[in-house]
Amino acid sequence: MDTEKVVTYCGLSCLDCHGHTQKIPDLARDLRKELRRVHYEKFAKTISALPFGSAFQNYQECYDALGLMMKFRCTKGCRNGGGPPSCKIRNCCQDKDLKGCWECEVFETCGNLDFLKANHGDGHLKNLAFIKKNGMERFVKGKRSW
Repeated sequence: MDTEKVVTYCGLSCLDCHGHTQKIPDLARDLRKELRRVHYEKFAKTISALPFGSAFQNYQECYDALGLMMKFRCTKGCRNGGGPPSCKIRNCCQDKDLKGCWECEVFETCGNLDFLKANHGDGHLKNLAFIKKNGMERFVKGKRSW
């Protein structure tokens, strides 16, 4: 395995991403297939009329969300063109000729990383500090924050 290909610029690892492992997209695909096979939309419509089944009124939204989950796949990784093309973090690192944010003096306070907090808390910052101290190889082989 090429370690550098699975370590993102922002301190995450493709190995932890459901888009890269494709487990969630595959499960969503399989669930949609089974829902169609058993005509679950009919069950949802019937049970949604009952007082305890009102949540089934949103069945189509759930089914549509599974469709979106199926599409979230990334086989390239961010270093090879995967992820959003306009990623500020990737663009910043490439402009500065850095392997990742851990090589930058201000990564602890960088505003480009702020959007990750909603999903990762400070996991990416812990990872960046670990990579800076121990390197990418140890990061990939060890326990990573997500």
